[in-house]
Amino acid sequence: MNWAEFFAMGGYGFYVWGTYAFATVVLVLNVIAPLRRRKAVMKMLRELSQITRGQVE
Repeated sequence: MNWAEFFAMGGYGFYVWGTYAFATVVLVLNVIAPLRRRKAVMKMLRELSQITRGQVE
């Protein structure tokens, strides 16, 4: 067996490697999305904190 045959996987390589690629994208997005959301929430909380401090003083 050579590498070309391995990657072709008997004619199903496109589907197999496409599925691996799709799963990898989903897993990466499952890491990135919460991090981006956390950053936005922290920014919003900082702004809200500054607004409430301005009203108290």
